[in-house]
Amino acid sequence: MPVHRTAVTLADGRELIYFDESPGLDRSTPDKRDLPPPPPASELRYDPLLDDWVAVAAHRQTRTFLPPTTECPLCPSTPDFSSEIPAADYDVVVFENRFPSFSSRVAGVGGTSLTPVTPTRPGAGRCEVVCFTSDHNGSFAGLSPARVRTVVDAWADRTAALNELPEVEQVFCFENRGEEIGVTLHHPHGQIYAYPYLPQRTRQHLANATPTLFADILSAERGGPRVVASNEHWTAFVPAFARWPYEVHVYPHRQVPDIPALDDAERDAFGPVYLEVLRRLDGLFGVSMPYIAAWYQAPTRTGRDVYRLHLQVTSNRRAPGRLKYLAGSEAAMGAWVNDVPPERAAEQLREAKWLP
Repeated sequence: MPVHRTAVTLADGRELIYFDESPGLDRSTPDKRDLPPPPPASELRYDPLLDDWVAVAAHRQTRTFLPPTTECPLCPSTPDFSSEIPAADYDVVVFENRFPSFSSRVAGVGGTSLTPVTPTRPGAGRCEVVCFTSDHNGSFAGLSPARVRTVVDAWADRTAALNELPEVEQVFCFENRGEEIGVTLHHPHGQIYAYPYLPQRTRQHLANATPTLFADILSAERGGPRVVASNEHWTAFVPAFARWPYEVHVYPHRQVPDIPALDDAERDAFGPVYLEVLRRLDGLFGVSMPYIAAWYQAPTRTGRDVYRLHLQVTSNRRAPGRLKYLAGSEAAMGAWVNDVPPERAAEQLREAKWLP
């Protein structure tokens, strides 16, 4: 089923793109809000201890925080409230974040040194919001496989486009779900960060990667005791080295660098496996599981011959009514202690009651 793409401009000049499952929809409804100009880019400050960059984005302090349902900025607009989406309904929408961590609006930002060892530079790049459904009370787990395919096509479209920006080094698609994780909007949505540098995690992956490392990990897990779900094109498993109490990695069987490289069969097959994973997580304790779902894609310009696309889903819920907090060892030293053996976590997820 082809996705129909329509780009429009919001009142403050930001881009919004409708990804429609039906052709011929009228997407000419204007954004009637009176908005201030988008903020300038953040400032990147170099951390010489970790050889990494930290973005300082003070304008994000004013971002929308847990508004009432009637004022949700991700719902379709109504006669009584104009949201970020001008249309009265939509399938999937992507738009530039109003409070971005990274932006192309870099004039007058950075380019100095705060100390002899702390240079700065503009936080160039781009941040986008992906709305998976117009249903405020929905969830990714509640989507149909066909809608998941639309979301995958939107991720692919945006990854390909953002990879073309000269300042972008890596594109990161992710979803935060649940107040326990720290979400500030309940409407089902994810985000896309186009980084102007390679984050530390990616550099660690590349430093350890060989042409067969990701394939070796998948081969070691397929058919084993930690597999949660699988089909012809994808396998979801709890890795033997899981850090979080409930952590599931989802790998395509074919080594591809990023989401745009997935073929039609792989894009169609992703939804059934991923939806099973999410519904098993929700069924584990009979409550909506908080999680972070993170797509790891190959960088724009380096390591594309060895990096393998994969998804990591991690939850900080370790038991009913109990969360895993990153305290001294994990937060301060990055030295992880997992309370749930990965084999037990996989067994629990396979036994979880869930609605297909």
